Amino acid sequence: MGGSQAWARRATYWLEPKNWLIVTVAAIGWHAGGWAGLGWGLLAALFTAVLPTLFITAGVRSGRWSDRNVGARRPRLIVLAFITASVAAGLIVLAAGGAPRLLTGYLAFMLVSVAVLALVTMAWKISIHCAVASGSVAILAFTFGPLVLCGYVLVVLLGWSRVMVQDHTVAQVAAGAVLGAGAAALAYALLAWLTSGAGTGARTGTQQDSATASGQVACAAPITRSARPTWWPPTMSSVPNQASSANCTATAAAAGVVRRPHGTAGPRLAAPAGQRVSPAKPIEAKTKCGTEPKPPPGCSGLAATSMPAMAPPIRTSRPAVLAGVSASAVTM
Repeated sequence: MGGSQAWARRATYWLEPKNWLIVTVAAIGWHAGGWAGLGWGLLAALFTAVLPTLFITAGVRSGRWSDRNVGARRPRLIVLAFITASVAAGLIVLAAGGAPRLLTGYLAFMLVSVAVLALVTMAWKISIHCAVASGSVAILAFTFGPLVLCGYVLVVLLGWSRVMVQDHTVAQVAAGAVLGAGAAALAYALLAWLTSGAGTGARTGTQQDSATASGQVACAAPITRSARPTWWPPTMSSVPNQASSANCTATAAAAGVVRRPHGTAGPRLAAPAGQRVSPAKPIEAKTKCGTEPKPPPGCSGLAATSMPAMAPPIRTSRPAVLAGVSASAVTM
């Protein structure tokens, strides 16, 4: 029994929350930003693990609590309050300095988890050691792959050690492990949603344009065009001799007002006032080869009239004669 107690104390010391937090934030920082991310992770470890450990050690040396595990409820609440303030300060420093978003988000959820643990501790002594260890294994497994889940062997070993040193019951150890794993799963899911860009505004049923680093649009949405192209509507033209289906009727009607149909008995143009004109039939036009000319195209403005080959003779009579000259008809 004495040997088991000694091994239990060693396991508690090796697997205390400080060691889990240092490894976790450093690994997440490396995963998120390489060497620069590792530097941010070590800075986060200062606020989440180093400063709280120094605070607990100073309390043990001053006699405010009996050991590093801080089993009494009131001292535990004081320690949790200091851890909350330290994590909040680290979160502000990382957010202001431009740390990787995954690491900053992890610290934010760590802050919420510490607050929840403090509330539970006021009524029940839940195992903070197992909550931190289980949450660390879960978040590392989500980040680096399922092989990290083998780390739950260490979580079981830590739970056994906490029961063996009589700091917690089996129920308190199991509750802490479940709470830590659940909080880590929720934190990773929300962080993955935020870092993927979906949290900035969900767009359903539309295709988004992707932009390069220089701001150039890499893939634009396709431009659709109607199957039947649009065209200008037909207009009525008043220009004569313009063959179009739209202005054919209007042009022919206008020409009929001025010109008379070909072959009528009336003259083509009105005679001067006081001059009598006798109608004459026009002579049919002949071409040099003796063939009839082709009729003009329809709706051209020339379909209503046709110029004869020779002008017909016009017979006129003088309205008055001079004195001493006989009045007889003159043919021109």
